[in-house]
Amino acid sequence: MRTGRIERNTAETKILVEIDLDGTGSYQVETGIGFLDHMVEQFAKHSLIDVTMKVDGDLHIDQHHTTEDSALALGQALAAALGDKGGIARYGSAYSPMDETLARVALDISGRPYLVWKAGFSQEKLGEWDTELIEHWFHSVAQTCGLTLHVELLYGSNNHHICEAIYKGFARAMRAAVEVDPRKRGAIPSTKGQLGG
Repeated sequence: MRTGRIERNTAETKILVEIDLDGTGSYQVETGIGFLDHMVEQFAKHSLIDVTMKVDGDLHIDQHHTTEDSALALGQALAAALGDKGGIARYGSAYSPMDETLARVALDISGRPYLVWKAGFSQEKLGEWDTELIEHWFHSVAQTCGLTLHVELLYGSNNHHICEAIYKGFARAMRAAVEVDPRKRGAIPSTKGQLGG
């Protein structure tokens, strides 16, 4: 079973994240931020990775800690489920259209965290979620999962479509990257014999 469970309790947030890489895309997401819930649900549905995420954060202050810590915990859970990464495809990419919007996401489960972000928003909020936190969410997932992650908005004007296209592209790229290739027979997908460092 390629599963991961992370409990993260600090003075700012209390978080439970559980994932199953070989799931069906089921989800139970409660972060206290409606639009973030919607995006994590999109990630689960389109990656076929089962996700449970329950967050009790200090939203009376702002949304930063809830956004950041939920992403850190998700990345840790993904890393735990991947283990030594033996047999995985490792690379994934996707073009993700949504009406007038087209996003491109490419990633490498390399163990070397790096985010290239070439996207932006023309409004400060989506629902009640601060759009400046979206890039930070992806940075935090990449950091703890060990992803080299490139996100690019090719074009688009509707902010909801832009965000959703990016999350769906990320989901589909992750789905491809975590797939086990039986021809690899469990081998680490690197000539170094390990990923990271």
